[in-house]
Amino acid sequence: MSTVRGFFTPRTATGRSSLVPAPPWYYSGDLLTVEYRTDPAKVAELLPGPLTLAEEDPGAVAVIWADWQSCSEGGEELLDPVRSQYKECFVVVRCSYQGRTYSRCVYIWVDKDFAIARGLHQGYPKKLGSIHMTRPHPFGQAAPRIGAGGLFGATLAAADRRLAQAVVRLREPSPSAGFVNGHPMAHNRWLPSIEPGAAPALNELISSGAAEFEGGQAWAGDAELELFDAPTEELAGLTVDEIIGGYYRQVGVVWNGGTLLERGAL
Repeated sequence: MSTVRGFFTPRTATGRSSLVPAPPWYYSGDLLTVEYRTDPAKVAELLPGPLTLAEEDPGAVAVIWADWQSCSEGGEELLDPVRSQYKECFVVVRCSYQGRTYSRCVYIWVDKDFAIARGLHQGYPKKLGSIHMTRPHPFGQAAPRIGAGGLFGATLAAADRRLAQAVVRLREPSPSAGFVNGHPMAHNRWLPSIEPGAAPALNELISSGAAEFEGGQAWAGDAELELFDAPTEELAGLTVDEIIGGYYRQVGVVWNGGTLLERGAL
């Protein structure tokens, strides 16, 4: 009998074909964030028990575009950029569990298969999408600077439909890049049983966050955000009732696992 290896599928004798290597995973990227308020009832609809609405500002939402470069501990992906570079757009709300406030990703789109695989492990509900955002650069006139007056745009599409678009004009330095995505994440890892009607094969409520974090100066500014309806997407249901602000920040993150909160939550 042969031994198969690999952190994720496909598992082989060598493990070389695994879609993602084992953590820790390292990320360096640019984040463009728009925070706004929606009807708290719309947020509550996306929170499975035992999660409840956050006590403060329960209708706050963050839509975050990210341009990432990532790698495993050996860093070999950095010399083969197709394996390290990807973009994503994710939607974060806040929630409460046993008296503590958590952030929770309720929607997320990425443009690479390895990012989807990592999301399955982390509890992110990732789908394929087309994500674009303006890149900063310190020289020339074809890119904005990260500073006062910097003007950035971002778009999200999936299945040939545009789902979101945003414009952010930076105004001033900020102590943070917003507050909605500022807590440990409360996610569900879930997999249905192969037997019809049986209990899920995997059903965990987990918490995770950055094992290490570095961040450049955050900038705040004015923001515009539009959401669009689509046949198989529900992002537009989180209607934009009031813009809180826009932010830009360059960050570095290490992810290396999480903590089980409880089983059988869904």
